[in-house]
Amino acid sequence: MEYRFFVDDTPIRVFRNNEILGVPFLNAQPMGIYASLWDGSSWATQGGKYPINWAVAPFVASFQGFGVDGCEVVGDNIATCAAGPVYAWWNAQRYQYLTAQQIDALKYVQSTYLYYDYCSDRVRYPIEPFECDKNWYGS
Repeated sequence: MEYRFFVDDTPIRVFRNNEILGVPFLNAQPMGIYASLWDGSSWATQGGKYPINWAVAPFVASFQGFGVDGCEVVGDNIATCAAGPVYAWWNAQRYQYLTAQQIDALKYVQSTYLYYDYCSDRVRYPIEPFECDKNWYGS
């Protein structure tokens, strides 16, 4: 199982279930979506290659036409979701894996827009975290 995040039908992130490796996975608790702004200039800008221009603050993010499909959890009781409809469109066979075209699109997004990936941060993580080779669709 894996979670696949899409923006306008383009995959931008895949989070695989690596519980067997000891990596926590969100399969027994409700999820939420949050947006935040943080100062990662000391580590998330390729060593300062892309400095943050604080002169253009305040930074504003907006979301338009945002939709999330899933099962609504009532309170903290994940069982209420399991008791919901048996069929959900995202459980269909065609959504179980990324197609070759979607993998190519994901690689493009990662190579073009991904500025920081903890899996390749040898300053903070001299030894690659063990789950990294399992999470990457890489080239």
